[in-house]
Amino acid sequence: MTEHAVLAAVRHLAPRLRERAAEAEELRRVPDASIKEIEETGFFRLLQPRSYGGHAADPVIFYEAVKEIARACGSTGWVASVLGVHPWHVALYDPKAQEEVWGADRTTRIASSYAPTGKVTPADGGFRISGRWHFSSGCDHTGWALLGGLVLGEDGAPADMRTFLVPGTDYRVDDVWDTVGLRGTGSNDIVIEDAFVPDHRALSFGPVTELRTPGQELNPEPLYRLPYAAVFTTTISAPIVGIAEGAYTSYAEATKRRIRVSYGQKVAEDPFAQVRIARAASDIDAAWLQLRRNIGELYEHARRGEELPMELRARARRDQVIATERAVAAVDLLVENAGGNTMRTGPNPVQRAWRDAHTGRGHAANDPERALLLFGRGALGLDIQDTML
Repeated sequence: MTEHAVLAAVRHLAPRLRERAAEAEELRRVPDASIKEIEETGFFRLLQPRSYGGHAADPVIFYEAVKEIARACGSTGWVASVLGVHPWHVALYDPKAQEEVWGADRTTRIASSYAPTGKVTPADGGFRISGRWHFSSGCDHTGWALLGGLVLGEDGAPADMRTFLVPGTDYRVDDVWDTVGLRGTGSNDIVIEDAFVPDHRALSFGPVTELRTPGQELNPEPLYRLPYAAVFTTTISAPIVGIAEGAYTSYAEATKRRIRVSYGQKVAEDPFAQVRIARAASDIDAAWLQLRRNIGELYEHARRGEELPMELRARARRDQVIATERAVAAVDLLVENAGGNTMRTGPNPVQRAWRDAHTGRGHAANDPERALLLFGRGALGLDIQDTML
């Protein structure tokens, strides 16, 4: 199956995912049937290396598929995006670590919680880690986890930040996810009492940021020479844009039938409603087009074996946070004109999109000031070498 065939299969599956959106909210996790069917499309192998049966695909195809899933169900799209990007990260690890994850089962999925909230202690041949990691979306559907941690120097100050690759046998999932938005993501806590992580499963952010990682020798495809910051932040923004698209489609369909009693008028004939629709559509289009352009350009540089311009890396971060802002603003614009019935308790797709988009907006990747500051510094000729790029 080609990567384009995967995208076509995802589009064919989307109506069934939409039908299960309310079930996902009720369960507070993506239904097993949805994960199974997404797996069958080949989606989770889009960013997996060819050395382990993946596509090592053009990332634009991956994000297009994410957007299609999120249009149908925001929670499912969020989880698909997060779980779908982790094979990319694992492909950067020492080949020995990749073999441990995929050697026996190439369909193994990986969760994550990158904030360095746990305790890390150097040990002979690796590290011992313990603690609690929050917001691990989709972790009920995975067998491994990528967990952030700070390695301290002799003076007790942070000396390195690493991501520790840990098998499910070393941690437990604590069911704590009960939220207003993205309710179906199952973003629960991962808890480790005490686990040993060998050196080959502890990847420093230094080589990742410098685009020189142990896994690139095994996986020479251009996909694995892209910057972490662009890949992972787009992983967060793409489903939010998809959520906004889904809200727009649902709103437009409902508006064709809606009567505004206060004015004795069909809402579809209200010019002010028509203007709101146009503005929302434009913002959603702009958000997606910039995400697609930047990831596409980064990928083309990598495909040609060229150095990735720092200006482009900064632009990708700039446009990623603005894409999220535009998508959320578009949903707000629609909800403001959707009428009071939209906010009644129940499975209203526009209301759910509003809750999901605002919850996603709170992710650390969507911190606009930090991302925009980097671009602004570069535009003024100041140094922008930063691990955020």
